[in-house]
Amino acid sequence: MRLAICPGSFDPVTNGHLDVIQRAARLFDRVVVLVAVNMGKHGMFTVDERCEMLRRATTHLPNVEVAAYNGLLADYARERQAAAIVKGLRAMSDFEYEFQMALTNRKLNSEVETVFLTTSTEYMYLSSSLVKEVARLGGDVSEFVPACVVNDILNKTERTEKNDR
Repeated sequence: MRLAICPGSFDPVTNGHLDVIQRAARLFDRVVVLVAVNMGKHGMFTVDERCEMLRRATTHLPNVEVAAYNGLLADYARERQAAAIVKGLRAMSDFEYEFQMALTNRKLNSEVETVFLTTSTEYMYLSSSLVKEVARLGGDVSEFVPACVVNDILNKTERTEKNDR
């Protein structure tokens, strides 16, 4: 069984993320969508909320599981005996950062390969940051995220606005 890890912050999951996850699920026997815990970042959603949204968004993919991890990705890949780390690329600017991370992961764990999947053209502009900004400004995010998470985003945005007042 060839296992791949799709890591990210997924704050929140977007249709671009889901596109990469679905394509990885076709390429590998098992895929772990890994919510990476970054202590330096304060997300809109908690790690548990992000995991729950991802579980709902991937229920149609029987070979996908969702997990969270707060250590080095290379260590998690070793623990799970993963064959690959799958990363989505939107633009050349993504590549520079992701290439550096791939080389670092390779140095830390020579057993795992990094596989880059280019994002489908319809999602090249899309990011979690963009979704959060559109939501904060009252825009419709329904075309940017899986339908099952739209209300999560709207509810979180409303609560954040009330707390900011």
